[in-house]
Order: sequence, then structure tokens, then C-alpha cells
Amino acid sequence: MRSALIDRRAFVKAAGVTFLATLRPGALMALERADAVYASGIRAADGSFAVATVSERGEIIDQVPLPARAHGMAFSTVTGKTVAFARRPGTYAMIFDPWNKGEPIVIAAREGRHFYGHGTFSPDGKLLYASENDFDNNRGIIGLYDARNCFVRIGEYETYGTGPHDMTVSDDGKLLIVANGGIETHPDFGRTKLNLDHMQPSLTLIDAVTGRLIEKHALPPQYAQVSTRHVDIDASGRIWFACQYEGHRNDLPPLVGHFAKGEDLTFVPLPDDTTRALGNYVGAIAVNRAENLVGVTSPIEGTSVTLDARTGAVLKVESLPDAAGIAPAPHGFAVSSYGGEFLGRKSDVAWDQHIVRIGRVG
Repeated sequence: MRSALIDRRAFVKAAGVTFLATLRPGALMALERADAVYASGIRAADGSFAVATVSERGEIIDQVPLPARAHGMAFSTVTGKTVAFARRPGTYAMIFDPWNKGEPIVIAAREGRHFYGHGTFSPDGKLLYASENDFDNNRGIIGLYDARNCFVRIGEYETYGTGPHDMTVSDDGKLLIVANGGIETHPDFGRTKLNLDHMQPSLTLIDAVTGRLIEKHALPPQYAQVSTRHVDIDASGRIWFACQYEGHRNDLPPLVGHFAKGEDLTFVPLPDDTTRALGNYVGAIAVNRAENLVGVTSPIEGTSVTLDARTGAVLKVESLPDAAGIAPAPHGFAVSSYGGEFLGRKSDVAWDQHIVRIGRVG
């Protein structure tokens, strides 16, 4: 993982004089003092939506307007391009460069599809992958977009499951990792979950070159209502996943686990009080590779939890009402909230569900 200092220096270097000149004095000062820079969707005080770049002190540096509410973010360390994906069942994704004031590119999901709020870049920055719903056929899809040609859609792969949500790619670019939440939805019914009595959550490994299924890890029947939702990869290449439970509120289901290619899923045995503190719902997961940490958040009970990535042991449980996004920080994690907090700093915006750390070496 890059150092925090490189994040800031790379941002300033790439931004250039023209971009820096557009910043209000307070924002410029925030950038100069920043050790790390992040991006997240926000809802402004006037009800409008935007993507904000923000320092690790929670100081907003800049904003780019959005056509509607966003959910997840993606960032390419090679090109600096950043993507905000529409919240399900939205049909837009907006690509922009946080280092300049060029016109953003807005792409639309193809007919019969909508975005699921997440995606990722290939490690070389040439492709954008997006989780999508082929809703009439109840199929999870990965849309492939050419990042070198205005993000034109050039193909698709199956996710080999229903309701794909978050996804990522292995460091070598060979594997796509998808969390198929197992929940059937259709835009005719808004955000209603249509199959809670017969869910089929799974995690799949897919060949990034051919789209071929390499491994599918279906959750066992007793965990059929444990919806696999978010994924990240630690320094050893192990895949961490986080879940949201659709069963009875008094149950104590597994919410966090890990696996690697060729291995079975392993659930982390969280203490009962930690599971209760998460409200049976993990809204976001992040790995701090430099410090071997895994962080998860839940807006349900307003909690963030830090785990040891080597042992799965709970290191810290903190209360934060409406806890939303989480991303690696120079030390530990940056955490945001729907209530406007970002690492303890209060703003008059509502941070959305996910944060991405941005910074380019160059």
C-alpha cells in the first residue's frame, strides 16, 4: 500500500495549477494539510447529490454534481479515473477525474439492466467492470466497459448467481471476485426484495479474460438468508466478505468471513455482543493492508468494528450513529456517517454508504 504522504503529493502534483486555482481558500488549505484523500457520494443540505473529495480530517476539498444518488465508488490508481455508481436500481454511472475540471462522462446501463451500485477497474486501468442485474431473466451480470474509449460497453460476463452487489479484482488482474447477495429484485418493484424465502447467496471467482466460472462458493442451507454483499482483499491475497442478514432480528448469524482460491469459506466467529452491535448487518468492509486490519461498519446500530486480518480477532468496537463508509487511513480506518461525520468532523452533508481512497503515484 502506498504511504499517506504519496497520496497527498500525487494528488497535488496531478491536479496542477489550474485545478488548485479553482479551489476556495479553505479547501486549498484542507488539501495542503491532508495526509490522504478520499471520495464519497454525498447528499447536500439542499437535497442535491454529488461526489465529494475529502481529506482524512473530514474537510471537503471539492464536489462534482451527480444526476441522482450514488452508492459505491471505484478508482484507478493508473489513470486516476473515479467512478460513482448509481444506487440500485439506478441506471447511471459517472466517471470523472478528481485532478481536473474536465467534463465527467455519464454512461447508462443497457436496456433491460440496471447497476447494482458497485464496480472495479482492472489493475491496468483499461477496463471498468460493473455489477448489473439482467432483471427479466434474474441473472447477475458483470458489464465490461472500455476505459480507453469513453467507457463504451464492450461485453458482459455472468456472475453465476443472483443479485450481485460488490465486486473486486485480484491484484494480478486474473480473477474477478463477486458477492452474489442471492436476492432477487426487479425495478418494477423498486427496492423490494422478492425472494427472501428462497435466497441463494454465493461468492464466485471468475476468469477475468474469458468470463469462465472458476469457483462458486454457495452458502450452506442454514445460512441461506445471510446475503453476501461486500468484498475486499488483504495483503496476502485472502478475500474478505461481509454479509447482511435477512432473517429474524434475534438470530446471531455469521456476518464476516474469508476465503482464497481453492479454499472453503471460513466465517469469523464474532462475539455475540459484536454481532448484536452490528445489528445483523454489515454495510461496508475495507482492508488496511499496511496494518493487517479489516474494518466493517453498520448503520443499523451505528457501529464500526476493527479486526486483525491475521487472526480475525476483534480489536476495537466503536459507536458511531448511522455509520456508513469505511476505507483505509494512514492509521486504522476513515469512517463516515449518514449524519455528516467523517473521522469525527461534522459537515452539513450526508455521506453515502461507501468511501474510496484516491491517490496516484507519478
